[in-house]
Amino acid sequence: MSIQVGDTLPEATLNLLRDGVQAVTTADIFKGKKVVLFAVPGAYTPTCSAKHLPGYVEKFEEFQRRGIEVACMAVNDAFVMGAWGESQNTPDGLMMLADGNGAFTQAMGLQMDATAFGMGIRSKRFALYAEDGVVKQLHVEAPGEFKVSSAEAVLAGL
Repeated sequence: MSIQVGDTLPEATLNLLRDGVQAVTTADIFKGKKVVLFAVPGAYTPTCSAKHLPGYVEKFEEFQRRGIEVACMAVNDAFVMGAWGESQNTPDGLMMLADGNGAFTQAMGLQMDATAFGMGIRSKRFALYAEDGVVKQLHVEAPGEFKVSSAEAVLAGL
């Protein structure tokens, strides 16, 4: 069963690259904050690199003006997420989170099996908005689509 609006996000530890690999808990990320978390099937993949992440980079200041932090997550390692963020010119403050083993993704029930494409278990493409760790909006894409989890769609729903 996947996470639903009204649910509290599960406890997990993710990683990001800041002066080396830094472990961060979901409490560190969400407690007492308004956060948009969007997830992609993989760093450097076509839709993720051409549309999904660039949309959030472009709209980052608008989220900030609304007091909302932004985090991008993939089932990749922290080094890949850090390099991808750098290559996409992500602004300081846009967290590039690595769910390396997919534990957080699986705890939310938002994993997909991409083994047929040589990618293993990955995250579905989604975006969620949470306040103090409670999901207020959840936008999960149908396989192969990019509509409801874009920065523009999330902003329109706020």
